[in-house]
Amino acid sequence: MSSSRIITLTSSDKVAFYVDEAVAFESQTIKDVIGDGCEDKGTFLPNVTSKVLSKVIEYCNKHVEARKLEERSGVDEELKAWDADFVKVDMGTLFDIITAANYLNNEGLLDLTCQSVAEQIKGKTPEEIRRTFGIERYFTPEEEEEVQREIQWALE
Repeated sequence: MSSSRIITLTSSDKVAFYVDEAVAFESQTIKDVIGDGCEDKGTFLPNVTSKVLSKVIEYCNKHVEARKLEERSGVDEELKAWDADFVKVDMGTLFDIITAANYLNNEGLLDLTCQSVAEQIKGKTPEEIRRTFGIERYFTPEEEEEVQREIQWALE
Protein backbone atom coordinates (compact mmCIF):
# COMPACT_ATOMS: atom_id res chain seq x y z
CA MET A 1 0.00 0.00 0.00
CA SER A 2 1.96 2.97 -1.23
CA SER A 3 0.70 6.43 -0.56
CA SER A 4 1.88 9.87 -1.53
CA ARG A 5 0.04 11.57 1.33
CA ILE A 6 2.50 12.99 3.85
CA ILE A 7 1.61 13.01 7.54
CA THR A 8 3.26 15.34 10.05
CA LEU A 9 4.13 13.75 13.38
CA THR A 10 5.33 16.08 16.12
CA SER A 11 7.27 14.72 19.09
CA SER A 12 6.87 15.82 22.69
CA ASP A 13 9.92 18.08 22.27
CA LYS A 14 8.24 19.78 19.28
CA VAL A 15 10.30 18.20 16.49
CA ALA A 16 8.27 17.59 13.33
CA PHE A 17 8.69 14.44 11.23
CA TYR A 18 7.15 14.14 7.78
CA VAL A 19 6.30 10.56 6.89
CA ASP A 20 4.36 8.70 4.27
CA GLU A 21 0.83 7.77 5.33
CA ALA A 22 1.64 4.05 5.10
CA VAL A 23 4.48 4.53 7.57
CA ALA A 24 2.33 6.58 9.96
CA PHE A 25 -0.44 3.99 9.76
CA GLU A 26 1.87 1.35 11.25
CA SER A 27 0.59 2.96 14.46
CA GLN A 28 -3.03 2.15 15.20
CA THR A 29 -3.18 5.23 17.44
CA ILE A 30 -2.13 7.55 14.61
CA LYS A 31 -4.44 5.77 12.19
CA ASP A 32 -7.36 6.33 14.58
CA VAL A 33 -6.51 10.01 15.13
CA ILE A 34 -6.24 10.67 11.40
CA GLY A 35 -9.36 8.62 10.72
CA ASP A 36 -11.24 10.81 13.19
CA GLY A 37 -10.14 13.89 11.26
CA CYS A 38 -8.07 15.31 14.12
CA GLU A 39 -4.79 15.93 12.27
CA ASP A 40 -5.42 19.33 10.71
CA LYS A 41 -2.01 20.68 11.76
CA GLY A 42 -0.25 17.37 12.22
CA THR A 43 -0.40 14.75 14.90
CA PHE A 44 1.15 15.72 18.23
CA LEU A 45 2.61 12.80 20.18
CA PRO A 46 3.02 14.10 23.75
CA ASN A 47 4.43 10.83 25.07
CA VAL A 48 7.18 10.31 22.48
CA THR A 49 10.46 12.25 22.28
CA SER A 50 12.13 13.02 18.96
CA LYS A 51 14.95 10.56 19.72
CA VAL A 52 12.49 7.72 20.22
CA LEU A 53 10.13 8.81 17.44
CA SER A 54 13.00 8.71 14.96
CA LYS A 55 13.67 5.09 15.98
CA VAL A 56 9.97 4.20 15.69
CA ILE A 57 9.82 5.78 12.23
CA GLU A 58 12.99 3.92 11.21
CA TYR A 59 11.33 0.63 12.24
CA CYS A 60 8.07 1.48 10.48
CA ASN A 61 9.84 2.55 7.28
CA LYS A 62 11.76 -0.72 7.17
CA HIS A 63 8.67 -2.84 7.72
CA VAL A 64 6.56 -0.97 5.16
CA GLU A 65 9.38 -1.35 2.63
CA ALA A 66 9.76 -5.05 3.45
CA ARG A 67 6.06 -5.66 2.76
CA LYS A 68 6.50 -4.08 -0.67
CA LEU A 69 9.35 -6.53 -1.39
CA GLU A 70 7.72 -9.67 0.05
CA GLU A 71 7.78 -11.49 -3.27
CA ARG A 72 11.58 -11.29 -3.34
CA SER A 73 13.21 -14.33 -1.75
CA GLY A 74 15.22 -13.79 1.41
CA VAL A 75 13.37 -10.63 2.50
CA ASP A 76 11.99 -12.32 5.62
CA GLU A 77 15.45 -13.40 6.79
CA GLU A 78 16.90 -9.97 6.02
CA LEU A 79 14.13 -8.33 8.04
CA LYS A 80 14.70 -10.66 11.00
CA ALA A 81 18.41 -9.79 10.94
CA TRP A 82 17.58 -6.09 10.69
CA ASP A 83 15.14 -6.37 13.62
CA ALA A 84 17.81 -8.12 15.71
CA ASP A 85 20.22 -5.24 15.07
CA PHE A 86 17.50 -2.63 15.66
CA VAL A 87 16.97 -3.71 19.28
CA LYS A 88 20.69 -3.59 20.09
CA VAL A 89 20.38 -0.32 21.96
CA ASP A 90 20.98 0.71 25.56
CA MET A 91 18.39 -0.40 28.09
CA GLY A 92 16.96 3.11 28.59
CA THR A 93 16.36 3.54 24.87
CA LEU A 94 14.84 0.06 24.62
CA PHE A 95 12.36 0.84 27.39
CA ASP A 96 11.54 4.19 25.81
CA ILE A 97 10.81 2.41 22.51
CA ILE A 98 8.60 -0.11 24.36
CA THR A 99 6.67 2.74 25.97
CA ALA A 100 6.28 4.50 22.60
CA ALA A 101 5.23 1.29 20.82
CA ASN A 102 2.60 0.71 23.48
CA TYR A 103 1.34 4.32 23.32
CA LEU A 104 1.29 4.25 19.51
CA ASN A 105 -0.31 0.80 19.48
CA ASN A 106 2.30 -0.67 17.14
CA GLU A 107 1.97 -4.36 17.90
CA GLY A 108 4.93 -5.53 15.81
CA LEU A 109 7.35 -3.10 17.42
CA LEU A 110 5.99 -3.81 20.89
CA ASP A 111 6.38 -7.56 20.38
CA LEU A 112 9.92 -7.16 19.05
CA THR A 113 11.13 -4.96 21.89
CA CYS A 114 9.45 -6.97 24.64
CA GLN A 115 10.94 -10.15 23.18
CA SER A 116 14.36 -8.51 23.34
CA VAL A 117 13.90 -7.78 27.05
CA ALA A 118 12.65 -11.33 27.67
CA GLU A 119 15.73 -12.75 25.96
CA GLN A 120 17.98 -10.56 28.10
CA ILE A 121 16.55 -11.94 31.36
CA LYS A 122 16.10 -15.55 30.29
CA GLY A 123 18.06 -17.89 32.55
CA LYS A 124 19.26 -15.15 34.90
CA THR A 125 18.90 -15.15 38.64
CA PRO A 126 16.84 -12.42 40.29
CA GLU A 127 20.08 -10.73 41.39
CA GLU A 128 21.46 -10.76 37.82
CA ILE A 129 18.18 -9.30 36.55
CA ARG A 130 18.36 -6.54 39.15
CA ARG A 131 21.90 -5.69 38.01
CA THR A 132 20.95 -5.80 34.32
CA PHE A 133 18.07 -3.37 34.77
CA GLY A 134 19.51 -1.30 37.63
CA ILE A 135 16.78 -2.37 40.04
CA GLU A 136 17.50 -1.71 43.69
CA ARG A 137 16.37 -4.16 46.33
CA TYR A 138 13.17 -3.08 48.02
CA PHE A 139 13.56 -5.62 50.81
CA THR A 140 16.39 -6.53 53.10
CA PRO A 141 17.47 -10.17 52.70
CA GLU A 142 15.49 -10.98 55.86
CA GLU A 143 12.33 -9.31 54.53
CA GLU A 144 12.72 -11.08 51.20
CA GLU A 145 13.07 -14.44 52.96
CA GLU A 146 9.90 -13.72 54.95
CA VAL A 147 7.95 -12.87 51.78
CA GLN A 148 9.17 -16.05 50.10
CA ARG A 149 7.98 -18.10 53.10
CA GLU A 150 4.57 -16.39 52.94
CA ILE A 151 4.12 -17.14 49.24
CA GLN A 152 5.84 -20.52 49.14
CA TRP A 153 2.67 -22.06 47.71
CA ALA A 154 3.02 -19.87 44.60
CA LEU A 155 6.65 -20.87 44.07
CA GLU A 156 5.95 -24.60 43.99
